[in-house]
Amino acid sequence: MRKKIICLELICLTLLLLCYSVQKIQREDVETSASKKEYIKWVDCKVSSEALDCAYAYDVDTYGQKVHLNWIELIAYAAAKNGGEFPKSAVKDIRSAAEQLINKETTMKKLTKKLEYYPYFLEVYHAVLDGYVGEYEMEKTHEKKYGLKAYAPIAKGFPYSDYDDFGVSRSYGYKREHLGHDMMGQIGTPIICVLSGTVEALGWNQYGGWRIGIRSRDHKKYYYYAHLRQNYPYAKGLKVGDEVTAGEVIGYMGHTGYSTKENVNNIQTVHLHFGMQLIFDESQKDGNTEIWINPYAIVRFLHQHQAEAAKVGDTKEWRNVNPIRDMDME
Repeated sequence: MRKKIICLELICLTLLLLCYSVQKIQREDVETSASKKEYIKWVDCKVSSEALDCAYAYDVDTYGQKVHLNWIELIAYAAAKNGGEFPKSAVKDIRSAAEQLINKETTMKKLTKKLEYYPYFLEVYHAVLDGYVGEYEMEKTHEKKYGLKAYAPIAKGFPYSDYDDFGVSRSYGYKREHLGHDMMGQIGTPIICVLSGTVEALGWNQYGGWRIGIRSRDHKKYYYYAHLRQNYPYAKGLKVGDEVTAGEVIGYMGHTGYSTKENVNNIQTVHLHFGMQLIFDESQKDGNTEIWINPYAIVRFLHQHQAEAAKVGDTKEWRNVNPIRDMDME
């Protein structure tokens, strides 16, 4: 009898060890799968402002119609058809596709069936442009609208000059590429929140001076506003963790930076450095795997939607005259 009991105990122990081994293998498989998950690791965003204008117009014009065109799908279609490039013919491609879709001669699924990289470009341009177009409400009048709810980074009526300077050389600290877009203007020019989101960074950076980092609601975009004004860089009360709405005044143009010492003007030209980072996986937020895209065409496109700002009494503060309620922030 004693031998039988010992034998049963050994069998039970063996079964327990077997179950443990199976569970361990399953956990390791899940962990390995998670560590090897696929996500986009590089983007070369070459969309043109003309293509954005064209696709956006079709989206707005067909809103509420039987066939409502999605501007991001049209952009992704043009990108896939032209190998990621946006020559002048890309606008013709968008128009041709749009008219066929409106007339119900085809569907986007049929149009893109033979375009191998359409899914890739669709994911890329959703990451770039999601949240730019949609429903919103004017705070003062409660009028509901559909259209652009993203804003240009500089307030209406404030002059600035710019050119496509993405990728040019920088030498302070170490030799590197310029991963943003510079907009030259006047000290104190109100800087506008481009897209609704959450303040993730606020404070001094030796390269960017006084700067603000805002993450979009979908967590795919990180906007970087740098070289803000000495002594009074930010909108009053702005702090990390705040939710900000597109169109809000978040700071003021200056030329701080290029110093380990805070609040120093070591940048020769007064300007806003505006950067746009894409994040498909949190590992890309900081470090050697960051994805910064050229925002020049996007800034040109957004110029049609500038926030009008007014000075608040005798203070240094400015406020958006016509704030919006972003439905996606509700």
